Amino acid sequence: MKELTKAEEEIMQILWKMKKGFVKDILEEMSEPKPAYNTVSTVVRILEKKGFVGYNAFGKSHEYYPLVAEDKYKSFFLKNFMSGYFGGSFEKLVSFFAKDNNLDVKELDQLMRHVKDDLKEEDQRDGNNA
Repeated sequence: MKELTKAEEEIMQILWKMKKGFVKDILEEMSEPKPAYNTVSTVVRILEKKGFVGYNAFGKSHEYYPLVAEDKYKSFFLKNFMSGYFGGSFEKLVSFFAKDNNLDVKELDQLMRHVKDDLKEEDQRDGNNA
């Protein structure tokens, strides 16, 4: 998997939300100032070549849909981001975040409780599905 450019990521965010759509539908969801139709069409074709997007053909029109799940890309992106900026260390990432946002001990404790609760819920779901 390759990392997406800003333009590619914007289009993927829209497709993940919409589930599928034509270039005109994607363009409608984009914020102002909207790019040209041909620009969006070109970026979508690049995403197709990269294996992120598939399509159903309706004559000359193509309805596009994501081939890569949003969660898979998030995981890939976060691992690359952590590796590039924090040596792959989650501890360094959290430390940076805490310092940069001036979190106090109480806020860090709350954050840790939320993470633990989320992990417990995930473990329970996984245990129930096994």
